[in-house]
Parts: sequence; C-alpha cells; structure tokens
Amino acid sequence: MSKSLVAVVRYESPLESVQKAVELSNGLENLTSSSRVFIKPNIVFWAKAVQFPKWGVITTSRVVEDMVVLLKEHGVDDIIIGEGIVTMIPGDRDTPVHAFNSLGYEKLKNRYGVKYLNIFERPFEKVEIEPGLTLNYNKDILYSDFIVDLPVMKAHNQTVVSLGIKNLKGIIDISSRKKCHSTDTVKDLHYHVSRLSDKLPPIFTLIDGIYSLERGPGFDGKMRRSNILVASSDILSADMVGARLLGYQPSDIPYLVHAAKNRSRPTDLSDIKISGEEIDNLVSYHEYDFKYAENENCTLPVPLAKQGIEGIFYRKYDSTMCTYCSAINGLVLSAIRLAWKGDPWDDVEILTGKIMKPTKGKKTILIGKCMCQANSEDSNLKQVIKVKGCPPKPKDILLALHKA
Repeated sequence: MSKSLVAVVRYESPLESVQKAVELSNGLENLTSSSRVFIKPNIVFWAKAVQFPKWGVITTSRVVEDMVVLLKEHGVDDIIIGEGIVTMIPGDRDTPVHAFNSLGYEKLKNRYGVKYLNIFERPFEKVEIEPGLTLNYNKDILYSDFIVDLPVMKAHNQTVVSLGIKNLKGIIDISSRKKCHSTDTVKDLHYHVSRLSDKLPPIFTLIDGIYSLERGPGFDGKMRRSNILVASSDILSADMVGARLLGYQPSDIPYLVHAAKNRSRPTDLSDIKISGEEIDNLVSYHEYDFKYAENENCTLPVPLAKQGIEGIFYRKYDSTMCTYCSAINGLVLSAIRLAWKGDPWDDVEILTGKIMKPTKGKKTILIGKCMCQANSEDSNLKQVIKVKGCPPKPKDILLALHKA
C-alpha cells in the first residue's frame, strides 16, 4: 500500500510558497480544467460593529488568492468560494457580505471571475453519513468536482485542534452543527467531526499556518507567526501532520482517532510520506485549553478568579455547547466582570451546553434553550433565572447577571 503524500513548506513569499506546497503534494494532479471547484476558507466569526484580530483566526486572503491563481493557471474557470459564517444574530445576511468584501473576495471576483457565496443563502441536502446519522450539506460543495479546503492551523478548546476536517463543519446547516454537539457519550462532537469529509467530493487540503493560534478557534486565543503550510490530497494525513506540528500526537486527538479507525489507518504517521521540511524541526506546542480555577469560592477562568471575583460558579464549557452558544461565551465572561461590583456574588452558578446539572442550594442561571429545557424541572433548583433563546441575546444574559 502506497503512503499518503503530505507537503510541509515554510511560507516565505506570496504565490511561490503556496505553489511549492501544491507541487510537492501533487495537490492538483487529478484536476481537469472543466472541474467545478469549491474553495472552503475558515471564517469562523465576523462582526461589523468592532474591529477584531483576524490573524490565526481567519484564513489569510493571501493564501486564498494564491490558490485561485494556481487554479486559473490550471485552466479552471468554475470556482466558488463558500462559507457559513457564525454571526451574533442567526439569519444575518449583511455581516457575511461585509466579511467577504473586507477580505477582498469582491476583488477576486472582479480580477479572476470567481464567485463567492454565503451558504445560508443556498440550498442544503440531507446526506446519510451512516445508518442513523444524517447531516445537511450545502449543495454547491456536494455537487462540485473538487474541493480546496483552506483551514487555519489552530488549537481548539473543544476538539484540541481544528484543521482540515473540522473546517468542513462550516458547510453544514445550523441544525446539523447543533447535532454535532451531541449528548451521546460515544457519538459525541469528536465522532461527528471525524465523519464530516466522508461523503464529499475529492478534497485537497492546504493548512494555512502563516499565522497559527493557541486556544482557538476565536479571537480570544493567542496568535503566533508560524509561517508553515501543510498540503495533501488526503485530508486525514494533512490533519495528522498538522496536529503534530501543533505539538500533539494524532493519537491524542479524539476526532483523528475516530477518523483513522474508520479508514483502518494508524495514527503514528507511519503510512505518510513527508515532502519538504522535516516536521520535527517545526513542531511548536500550542495550548488548546483555557485554565479554570475551581474552589469553594468560585469556578471561573483563572484571570477572572485572580481579580478576586467570588461567589459565582461559571462551570467550564463542555463539548455539548454548540457553535452559537460558544460564540457568546466570551460575552458571558465579560458580563460577569462588568456586573461584579466588588462584593461576592450570592452563591450563583451558571450552566451552559446540554448536560450540566444544577447544584443543590445554589442560585442557578440557565443559559440558552437547551439548558432551560434540560433543567427546568430539576429538584435541585433553589432559585432559577432562565435566559432563553437559541442563542440567547447578550442583553438578556447581562440582565440575568444583574438580577442574580
């Protein structure tokens, strides 16, 4: 059995570095000029109201344009750039337009004739991944001939790393994204992520590590300038090498273990051929987790606990917290900081996700529709404040904290 080929290249110059990664990985070897190509960048979040750091969070427009140029040189004319961006208000159509324009995609359209689209304005199709497991995929990517997957090289606070396979979560609909954050202890988030690429057309993955990210996936992580590109026509191999470069063994990444098992492959890189750089020279550990302080006085991220905030127990998120509640997690923490006036809170706990249970004797704030439904009748509830909505509105969260 031949080994999967993965190219690891130092990013040194526009176009040339991406071209080198593509050539060393034979990434466009089976592509024809008549192919319909779907490019999937990683635009994990966008906001119009405020500026936010994008390095290590969003695929660099330089890499996107370089791939477009190489596709055009290959004779390909039918190119779509597509993404399903998380916005603070589900159904928001203006913010994705602002994102695409700000990232230069309109210029790519005018310069190269590519199209770009918000997948939430396009149709979806139900796909059976396995008996009993279906996800709704964007039809444009399903019916393309070839996918160029352009994830950012990130550590991730729920899946440990976020690379090529995880990036494909952005082309399923909202209900499917929520389904991925399952309460099933076997077919959990990691299992769902591992299956995202199974029913898709051929994929060429180019991991954008020009900037990498600790404690991703969002802008509250720590960016690094890493100048690494990882490329392969085998998405699992690309992800296993990417994980190693982030300082992890693939066997320590649950979704990679699932994906490898499903393909009857080892996780020790023994069936992968590396071209380009020696990966051991480029490995740099990226922390994925946010540290929490847990004691009798509080449960909070360490920075908040160090400020002296006491009497509040904001339990650490788990894998059942979906994309949309995850997006407001930072807002909840900011709201806790803003609502605190120096005195201890009155023994308040805050529950998120789908599986957390209240503690007897505490005042409980339930965040989001799932938590409200799961615990509305729990006998341990002493006093409950429900913040309904999917996702809940930030102003309602702030009101609940003041009420507590």
